Amino acid sequence: MKFYKMAKEKIIITIRNVNKTFQIKDRSNYSIRGKVFNFFSPNVSRKIEALKNINIEIKKGEIFGIIGKNGSGKSTLLKIMGEVYPPDKGGIVDIHGSFQRLALGTGFDPELTAHENIYLNASLFGITFKKIGKVFYDIIDFAELHDFVNTKVKYFSSGMISRLAFSIAVHVEADIFFIDEFFGGVGDIGFKKKSEDVFKNSVLKNRTIIYVSHELETIKEYCDRVLLLDKGKAVMIGSPDEVLEAYHKLN
Repeated sequence: MKFYKMAKEKIIITIRNVNKTFQIKDRSNYSIRGKVFNFFSPNVSRKIEALKNINIEIKKGEIFGIIGKNGSGKSTLLKIMGEVYPPDKGGIVDIHGSFQRLALGTGFDPELTAHENIYLNASLFGITFKKIGKVFYDIIDFAELHDFVNTKVKYFSSGMISRLAFSIAVHVEADIFFIDEFFGGVGDIGFKKKSEDVFKNSVLKNRTIIYVSHELETIKEYCDRVLLLDKGKAVMIGSPDEVLEAYHKLN
């Protein structure tokens, strides 16, 4: 099922001439032996060109997938769009609208209670404490954790943590979501059906989604267009069927 309406042609994200280079020091340089050698040849490092001349236009309401092998630059590109990393000099990232990165469990502290973690985690999504207060019990109700509000998260099962994290995520308000791997329902059979329905009818609806994943079946089912990256370069942008065929030829 695809949510992109072809009538919506407004460009909401523009990426122009984006490169990203990291300066990496080898781990050996931190050993005693490495420090001795660095005394004679200091500042030893190497460059990694994570992205090379990326140019993209993404339309409003589109579900845009990004695929590629490990190390191809997928997550780096997502982080540049989300302003976690700046592009190299000369690169342009132009975004129209509010955006958030969805990652389940980001910022959870196992020593804090569910109540405390809701405020901590939601604030990392940019939700004000006033807004959190208004939706706090909606989050608890959806996660079905009424009896564990004041329990430390370290005592939660993985399913309980997923439910809490998902419930927080679906209460985030933004025009654009950057999603790294997570997509759709979580938890046990009963909760997964409920969370999948909410994800499709709330998170995806009327939003622009940038989705990075190795889950090719999900990419094929939901994405309107897909970018294939290989060694930091854009191989092609096209329909899921076209791009997945090209991806398989790389492997």
